[in-house]
Amino acid sequence: MPQPTRARDLEVMLIVGAAGEEQYGKLFDAQVTAWKEACTKASVQVSVIGQDGGEDDLKKLESGLKKAVSTQEGQLWLVMIGHGTFDGREAKFNLRGPDLTARQLGEWLKPILREVVFIQTASAGAGFIPPVSGKNRVIVSATKGADEIYYTRFGEYFAPAIGGLPEADLDQDRQVSLLEAFLYASKMTAEFYEKEGRLATEHALLEDNGDGTGTRAEVFEGVKAKDTKADGARAGQIALVLSEEETKLTDEQRQKRDALERELDVLKGKRGEFGEDLYYTELEKLLRSLAEVYGGAS
Repeated sequence: MPQPTRARDLEVMLIVGAAGEEQYGKLFDAQVTAWKEACTKASVQVSVIGQDGGEDDLKKLESGLKKAVSTQEGQLWLVMIGHGTFDGREAKFNLRGPDLTARQLGEWLKPILREVVFIQTASAGAGFIPPVSGKNRVIVSATKGADEIYYTRFGEYFAPAIGGLPEADLDQDRQVSLLEAFLYASKMTAEFYEKEGRLATEHALLEDNGDGTGTRAEVFEGVKAKDTKADGARAGQIALVLSEEETKLTDEQRQKRDALERELDVLKGKRGEFGEDLYYTELEKLLRSLAEVYGGAS
């Protein structure tokens, strides 16, 4: 995919957990490499916590998130690669040194006003959804519950997909959205267990409407949810590596376009309440506004 032509206000932070065993360390490193390559394609900043030989990554993460509070525009992507645990009360992410609890992360993210994309690829990851979800939060979890505690394969498929893997581009718009990466990784994970003849021990969730309840990939046909109340609308608008057409828009233009598209979806859902004349009047307004956004791209 081509290099973006405009600067983007987007920061990616990779948190790599304690591997425990060498085989897992290699798998984690492969995911980090895929994420770095994706960020290079996207020309966005990426930082990594957990690979510098230090021993207290919890403090480094807390410090990094405190610095992130100072920026109120754009997006912060927080990606966790590693192992998780659940003791029946609280989910944790294993770090070198003290582990990170779901409650801690929720508190540290509260002051951050910009949009946060949180991708939790570890076991027991769903335990992080309730404390993290809310306005301007898009969450991907490798598991559907905190009690799914075995090693997760989901992240191995998600990392290359978000970098623009052609097979993951379900709507053929030459870029892979968060939704598409989620659907692709969910599909490949299910196929892995099927081919191995093993019972699946992980089932990914997507949460982007702030209600704290995630949606499974099975709810979707292509990129459209069969349930109108399902998550996915916002995740479908967000991509890391942009198509050539998308790179012609500024962050501000993309934000305006995305807001108009959400208004358009709401309007379509209320067509029966408006009556045909009013519906088409409002539809024309929104379509004209969208045309102005694209007309302003250069």
